[in-house]
Amino acid sequence: MSALKNTVIKHVLGVLTHPGVRQWGRTRASLVRRMKGASAQVHYFHQVDDPYSHLCVQLLERLGHRYDVDLLPHLVSPPEDSAAPDCERLGHWSVRDASLLARANGLEAPLSPPHAAAVAAAETALAASLKAGRFVVDAAAISQALWRGQAQPQSQVQGNVHADAQAAKAAGTALRKQLGHYLGATFFYGGEWYWGIDRLHYLEQRLRDEGLCREPASPMLVPVRDIALNGASALHTANKPVAQLHYFCSFRSPYTYIALPRVRQLAEHYGAQLQIRFVLPMVMRGLAVPREKSMYIVADVAREAQRVGMRYGFLVDPVGKPVERGYAVLHQAMKTGAGLPLAQSFLQGVWADGIDAGTDSGLYAIATRAGLDKAFVDKALTDDSWRAVAASNRLELLDMDLWGVPSFRVNDLPGYWGQDRLWMVEQDLMALR
Repeated sequence: MSALKNTVIKHVLGVLTHPGVRQWGRTRASLVRRMKGASAQVHYFHQVDDPYSHLCVQLLERLGHRYDVDLLPHLVSPPEDSAAPDCERLGHWSVRDASLLARANGLEAPLSPPHAAAVAAAETALAASLKAGRFVVDAAAISQALWRGQAQPQSQVQGNVHADAQAAKAAGTALRKQLGHYLGATFFYGGEWYWGIDRLHYLEQRLRDEGLCREPASPMLVPVRDIALNGASALHTANKPVAQLHYFCSFRSPYTYIALPRVRQLAEHYGAQLQIRFVLPMVMRGLAVPREKSMYIVADVAREAQRVGMRYGFLVDPVGKPVERGYAVLHQAMKTGAGLPLAQSFLQGVWADGIDAGTDSGLYAIATRAGLDKAFVDKALTDDSWRAVAASNRLELLDMDLWGVPSFRVNDLPGYWGQDRLWMVEQDLMALR
């Protein structure tokens, strides 16, 4: 029954994540809207104390001017703990990451996490602005005052609007959940979600494709950023690499899968020594993943995989024993220099080829593509020493003030989380020259 269930699921997901199906959904939504004579409505969900939301509101006016859409803003509460675990590390990382994004895109960075009273004042100001229909105009200034540690203008907080703020936040949070998401700094248009300024280019391109851009020749508000592999390569001294590229990964992470080819390119181009640091998936460390998060990840990975030219979606979730078996083989393969081919084969196998790594035949097929035979796999599965390595890698990841994968670090420099931060990793490698 389990094999039958996996077969059904991988075929269903293979269809749902196909680029053609996503395009059909977009075309259908646009057609229905036009037939109704309705305007194009983009919902924006703003979390006041979220640094990524601080970046988004700085672009709202420009987005509204450039595209023929109705922007519908909403206030929302922070995500539930199950959707955003390790809140302390998440807070530290978000401010640092958003600051780097702001610098790269000419936006004002969040300077320091605001205290509760300042957040409450900003919420009341935004609720009043929302009620007056001025959110898109006022939100950036209100957010800037919050993240600069400045008082909100009294004109924005006069009157009894605390109750209005709570009601607006409750309504926005309920709508976000109804539509199927869990984070702030998110845009929703025509059945599809876009998180933060990182995914804004997908929304912009869709609006352009539908003829809704008032300035078709204008560049994207936020350009796509990825590795460039420019300039001289091979950073080394006396034939020894001067850079260690640490790659914290999980076989259960589809983002790990779509990151690996580019991680490999970075290591090869800049002559860095790639260190694979596997960790147990969060769900296997007792952290539940809400349905809204799982569904968004599936859809988002599908878009990102298409962007970087990788297959994805014909998958068999390797959670549990398949991951453990994979790590057992990976740990031994790394000792022979076959760790990278094994990792690539496993990730491609479970996320794109529909291979069930929980079966012997599936794991043998994965290993064979990496140049390892059945005897090697069988022997590797008798050794549990990989568990101590995974635990040690996790502790090192936590010491970096990170907890999720894929994460990266060059030498002893600060680390980065997310496959869409590889351009930051490249900047560190280039700086070593």
